[in-house]
Amino acid sequence: MTIDDYILRHIDPEGEYLHALWRDTQLKTSYGQMASGHLQGRLLKMLVAMVRPRRVLELGTFSGYSALCMAEALEGDAELHTFEIFDEQEDFIRHWFEGSPYASRLHLHIGDALQLVPQMTDTLWDFAFIDADKRQYVEYYEMLLPRMRSGGFIVADNTLWYGHVAEEHPRESDAQTRGIQAFNDLVAADTRVEKVILPLRDGLTLIRVL
Repeated sequence: MTIDDYILRHIDPEGEYLHALWRDTQLKTSYGQMASGHLQGRLLKMLVAMVRPRRVLELGTFSGYSALCMAEALEGDAELHTFEIFDEQEDFIRHWFEGSPYASRLHLHIGDALQLVPQMTDTLWDFAFIDADKRQYVEYYEMLLPRMRSGGFIVADNTLWYGHVAEEHPRESDAQTRGIQAFNDLVAADTRVEKVILPLRDGLTLIRVL
């Protein structure tokens, strides 16, 4: 038994609906491994349950797995808005959102979050999950920070980027590694937030807005 198998046997189960979504994601989408999966999904649910946000923002819906995990923990009139730039994903996502028990809490937006989020001028966010274009993590962060409530949390995925972030001189063509490195450096130096990087899967950064 691998350590990953051991962990999955000793945490809360994934649930039948999420497992079916995971399998469908692997079968019907490109790069199915990008879905959060069992372990990260349970962590996202627990983080949302701890923070108890009213307004959750997700950048990068992909197949909807992480959004459904976070929606599980929402209370009362809380809602989650998730943004996906690739419109070819829309039918797949809506099918799984609408079939879930959390359909009324989930709001899918198709388009560029850097353009759409600023249009929601009356909204402050309590919790945000960044899992979109790695080349634009700095832009996402700078957009989000002034729109977060004090005490709110930003969670950023893939912040270790297959270990490439430790390279002193990544290839000029490797814009994704350079984007994550710039984001990590920016957050590390930002005195407006507290931050910690967890070596979970491909790296997960937890950021608390002061």
